[in-house]
Amino acid sequence: MRALRLLAVLAHPDDETLGVGGTLAKYAAEGCTVSLLTATRGGGGRYLAFPPGHEEHPGALALGTIREAELRKAAAELGVGDVAVLDYPDKHVDRAEPHHAIAAIAGHLRRVRPDVVITFGPDGAYGHPDHIAISQFTAAAIVTAADPMFASGGENGDRPHAVAKLYYIAWPQSTWSAYESALKRLTSVVDGVERQTVPWPDWAITTRIDTRSYWPTVWRAVCCHQSQMAVYETLSQLSPELHEALWGSQSFYRVFSTANGGRKAETDLFEGIR
Repeated sequence: MRALRLLAVLAHPDDETLGVGGTLAKYAAEGCTVSLLTATRGGGGRYLAFPPGHEEHPGALALGTIREAELRKAAAELGVGDVAVLDYPDKHVDRAEPHHAIAAIAGHLRRVRPDVVITFGPDGAYGHPDHIAISQFTAAAIVTAADPMFASGGENGDRPHAVAKLYYIAWPQSTWSAYESALKRLTSVVDGVERQTVPWPDWAITTRIDTRSYWPTVWRAVCCHQSQMAVYETLSQLSPELHEALWGSQSFYRVFSTANGGRKAETDLFEGIR
């Protein structure tokens, strides 16, 4: 019997660790095959304390190379066995040609053949356009990958694959409060309008994963993202109790499932599949 397969489809290096690191580590440790697909190399971000354009910033291309290497180290720390990058420009995923992006993700789904997929919710956590775009593209790609009329080419490219379950990352107010107290208030300004965190109501969360045993692994993975540590430096000052509060429980919304349903709260992404 083959191992169960989990795939995370996210936008930037460090999304995997900060967003779902405990979940990835838990399922990898339990023997599941865990894979990651990231839309960008993160070249549009800061380098250490230096913003883009600063003389100490290496530039988008070099930073993207640095951050991809950090991504792969962090993923290895979490136990992720397969890492792929789509190489869309950072902060421009929403401008990707939709058919190209959807086909690329669908082809990846057919290659990896996951049982469960996790991605950002439609709110992009705090309105980040890249997060919103990868959420939309992933949902469309799941439909496309199952369509026998779609031909993507490549390994398993023409063999349809139907994902059993799709989940959105769904942080409640308690998680956002702990995260923003430890780091900073997360916002994004899009077309001159500030967007901010959108907590999920507790009643809407379908699935809570206990990841308390994995917070040390998550912290080691965070530390792999050295180019971003100026942002994360305050985390190194936290007590073990506060680290556990940050990484010890992860919440999701079950978008669809071909294996189970109903109001009963899940404690396992593979409920109904095992």
